[in-house]
Parts: sequence; C-alpha cells; structure tokens
Amino acid sequence: MNKFSFLVFFVLLFSMKSRAQLSRYIVQLKHKGATTYNLANPSPYLSQQAIDRRARHHILPDSTDLPVPESYISQIKSITNVTVLNISRWLNAVTIQTNDANAIATINALPFVQNTSAIAARTSTIEKNKFIEDIKPLFEISARPAEIKTNYFDYGSDSYSEIHLHNGEFLHNIGLRGQQMQIALLDGGYFKYSTLKAFDSVNANTQVFSTWDFVAGNASVAEDNAHGMQCLSIIAANIPGQFIGKAPKAGFHLFRTEDVSSEYPIEEFNWACGAERADSTGADVISSSLGYGYGFSDPVPDYPYSDLNGDITMSARAADLAARKGLLVFNAAGNSGNDYWRMITTPADGDSVVAVAAVNTSGVVGSFSSYGPSADGRIKPDIASIGVNAMIQTANNTIAVSNGTSYACPNMAGLATCLWQGFPEFNNMRIVRALKEAGTIYSSPDHRIGYGIPDLKKAFISLLTEFAESNVSINNCNSLLNWTSKDVAAMKYEIERKVPGGTGYIKIAEKNAQTGFILSNHSYQFIDTLNGIISGTISYRIRQIVDTTSSVFTAVYIDTAETSLNTSCNNDNSNVVSIVKIAPNPTDNNTSLIVETGYPVSNMPIAIYDIKGRLVIKLNHSKAAGKITFNLPVNKLSKGKYIIRVFNGIKAIGTTILLKL
Repeated sequence: MNKFSFLVFFVLLFSMKSRAQLSRYIVQLKHKGATTYNLANPSPYLSQQAIDRRARHHILPDSTDLPVPESYISQIKSITNVTVLNISRWLNAVTIQTNDANAIATINALPFVQNTSAIAARTSTIEKNKFIEDIKPLFEISARPAEIKTNYFDYGSDSYSEIHLHNGEFLHNIGLRGQQMQIALLDGGYFKYSTLKAFDSVNANTQVFSTWDFVAGNASVAEDNAHGMQCLSIIAANIPGQFIGKAPKAGFHLFRTEDVSSEYPIEEFNWACGAERADSTGADVISSSLGYGYGFSDPVPDYPYSDLNGDITMSARAADLAARKGLLVFNAAGNSGNDYWRMITTPADGDSVVAVAAVNTSGVVGSFSSYGPSADGRIKPDIASIGVNAMIQTANNTIAVSNGTSYACPNMAGLATCLWQGFPEFNNMRIVRALKEAGTIYSSPDHRIGYGIPDLKKAFISLLTEFAESNVSINNCNSLLNWTSKDVAAMKYEIERKVPGGTGYIKIAEKNAQTGFILSNHSYQFIDTLNGIISGTISYRIRQIVDTTSSVFTAVYIDTAETSLNTSCNNDNSNVVSIVKIAPNPTDNNTSLIVETGYPVSNMPIAIYDIKGRLVIKLNHSKAAGKITFNLPVNKLSKGKYIIRVFNGIKAIGTTILLKL
C-alpha cells in the first residue's frame, strides 16, 4: 500500500457526517520543490550531534530530511482562521486547526497541496487518564532478594531485583551508565520532573537537554500528565539504596506528543514530529510508551488490524524512518491483553521498532501485555522487561510500583542505551540483534514475549567477540601476538597455544587488563618463544575473563589467530646466555633478583633453599625475553647462606647464592 493510503482512509472517513466537531486537519503536501535547503549542507536542519551519529554509521541525508519549504508554511499561515500546529518533514505534511470550511477550500487550492483531511476534534481542556496503570505503594509488593554489595550502585533490594533480571548491573559495574548517550522520551507529560526526588541528580547535572510540547506548542512539559515522568524515572532515577534507574547518567529530551484528553490520529502525527526532533537534536535512543490502533475518540473507528503491518500507520512509518536515520527505537507493546483488541498497537508494529512486553521480576508475563504477531506475521513483541509491579516515581514524591508495558519499555531502553554506549562501533540494528539473541527464548520465540528477556551480559559478550580481533606473526623462533578488545581494570586475559602435533590448546600466559574503570578499547602484545616447537601451524586463542566475581565468573574466547612455523625451533637453550644474580649481596634486608634470558619464560618458579636444602620460600613469576628485576622478600630470613634457584617450568635455568646478614 502506498504511503498516502492512510490519509485516503481519513478523506473517506470524514466525508460522512461526523458526530463530533472536527477542527484539526492534516495537510499533505505534494513535494518540497521550493525548499532552500540542500543535502550537501545539513547543518541548518541537523545538529552536529545528529550529523556525527549518522556519520559513524555511514547514513547520508536524504530528501526526507529536508525541511518543508518556508514559503509553503507561510502561505498556509496567511489564510484567515488557520493556525499551523506542527510540521513534519518526514511525512511532508502539516497539521492545522480551523473551523472555517472556506479556509480548507483555500488550502486545497494551493498548487503544492495534495489533499486535506480532518484528523481530530479541537483540543479539550479536560484531562482524562488514557493509561491503565494502577499505582500501588512500594510496600505492597513481596520482598525481593537482598542487593549485592559489590555493585557500583547501591540499588536497594527492589531496584536490584529489576535490573538483575537482565544482569544489567554488570553494565553499570564496568562503567556503562549512559554517559555521552542521549535518550528522547515521547509521552503525555512529565509532571513535576524538575522537583521530584528521583530526578535530583538529573536536574543538578542538567541532564535534560531539551523539552517540547507538540500538543500545546511550547517548551514547558512539567505541568502536564505524570505518565512520562514515571517512565523517565525508570531510566533516570538515582536514589541510593532505594531506586536506581537503568541509565541514570544519560542525557534526556522530553517531548510531549500525547493529548491525554482524547484519542485521535493527530497524536500519531505529533509522534512523528517528536521522532524527527529526537533525530535532529542528536538523540541516540527513543523510548515511547504510547500506542494507537483502537479506542479512538468519536467518530474515528478502530484500525483494521491488517493495517498494523509496520508500513501503513503514520507512527509506524515515522518510527521505522527514525531507525533508518540511526536511532534505536523502543515502544511499549500495548496493554490490550485482557480487552477486546488483545493485540499490539502501533508503532510497536514497525519493522525496525523494538516492541517491549511486560513481565515481573520472576519473568512471568503480565496478563495485560498485548499479544502479537504483527499483521504480516512477524514476531511481536520483540523482547520483554519489567512491567509488572515496576518501580516508578509518583507525583506525590513517593516511590511506588505499577503495571504496564509503558514501564517495560523504558526499562529495556535504558539498559540498551548502556549496552550501546559500550559499543559505538555498531549500528542500532546490531544492538537490536544482540538483545534478541540474548533473549531467554531466542531459539523458540512466541507472540507473548517475543525472543524473551534479554541477558545483558550475554549481549555484551556477543558484541565483544565480534569487536575483538587478533593477529600473529613469527620472526625467527618468536611469535608476536597482538590483539584489541574492550575491558576495564578488573578483567584479564589468558593466552592459549596449540602447537603442531598437539591435541589441544594449553594455557601459556596471563595478562592483566590496562588501568581504567570505564569500558574502553585497548590493544595488547605478547611474545612467545617457540623453543622445541616443530614446523607447522601454530594457533593462539585469547580468553577474556570479563567478570572475575567468583559467584558469577564469566570468561569468553574472544578471538583465534594462526601462523605457520616453517622450520623447527631448537629446544636446547645451552647456547642462550641466562644470567641469575643477586644485588645487593650480602644484605641484611630485602634484595633484588636479576634474571636475564634471551627468551620469554611464561612459568618461572623461584625457589629459596637453606644450606641444608630445605625449601623456605617459593615464588611464581613470568618474564618476557630480556632482563627483569624481582624483589626478594628475605628480610625475615635468619642470618646465613641460602641457595636461590630459578626455573623455566621444571628445568633450572640459573642458580646463585645469597648471604643474609
């Protein structure tokens, strides 16, 4: 179906006598022929942040990015009794308000106008609650496991239970908390967000970068409905010991696109405008806890479900276009599981939209969570997160729990933001694939929770192994192994080698990660002397230990590299000078052991014996080729003579005498 079919539906619908006074219209334009902008210079209509995001992923501006010509807007604005509401360059359309039939006729006569159709009644001043969530005090939910004290954040037991369902605390612990990432929320309002305790840190650090109300046409969103504020708290909260958001260090754009007083398709147009602004301001992620398809205000009928195929509704087309511009788009699946509609809503049906279902901290799906599939049979919802008894900030400054896929969506969006923060090299759809592949039922997805509940540590490992790379070369009988990966100081690497004729890999060395507490790219090098190795193919594989905590120890092989040894290497080191000596010697305190070899020693025990041959101290070290100095802790030894012997594995490579004063 072509992109104008949805508007044709409204033309036909509103040609009948309506039972409500419709005063808002969508004006579809034919083209952008009079635009003064060009694709070669996008800076007038895209922020530098947006341009940089697109450049990272090789996304070029196209005709949808060009603003609607100012001359077109001016001509529409000049018509008597017409108020321009919002403008969408993606849809190449304008919404207006008027009660004047002559004005509509005048607009339709403009040469650049394709058609004009009624899309909503006038805005009501009476606020209704279109969101079904039932807020309950926090103490009404059952007790959850105690928090793990070694985490970076002091979550508190309830908040920990939510993030631990996804192993999301792992991301926070390696420094991924949303820094340098931007999230745009599309919702019905952000009531009191500037004064409530969950947002103390966000407000103090000026993490709200922009706001806009597409319903009222101004920048103030703090006096409207509380639903968006509740969703924001799930991502941004920072109340130690009680409530920690999923990406509390991110930057935020708060857009009100939803008119809670009614339900008309004009809100989908607002949604498209909000998505456009998210793109142009440079946001990375959209979290939208809105949905359309049924329950429209009189006289708009429900959509036929066949329209929810990801290609027809205004909001689905805008959501997919946002993804095409490089944004990671999350949308609530819908709360229709127990009512007549039952199915997901739009824009959750979008091809590139991550539709999020609701589960509790035990992973049980909420009965209200909407069913899939999409109208064209695709798996929907895509994944699931906490939306049953989900923690939220309330307007009366307490922390409570409530139900809704509205809350599952920001839970997942926040965690995905942290994951993407760690892997900016990958585009939005690779992050989506990582989330799906890390789902609990990835191999057998269904139409309740899609691919399941993502394990963020598993998703991290998937991206890490794809990112990491290694290579190896041989010079004489020395292998030079290089690799690049991402790590923090708490991680480490193990190098394993398989030699010609060998039956498997054997660990030959370890290497600690470089300093740093925020996940970063690092490069490493290891030299392996191939003494005694026959000619043939030599393989190295690198095992990265990403979580050293004993209870959740996690390691993964990040890459394998091969090289060919053309001639066998001599195992006899008799022709290689090895020097082992002590300085100072004699000593009455600690002293230094100097070991020099022409080859690396990956397993180098150092044994200290008394004059009767009894072992009194044993140390374990390793070294690269060349000279190295070790501190010998001999200050507690009694006076006398001691024998110090240095080994390469079990073979002695040097002996010296120590005199202790």
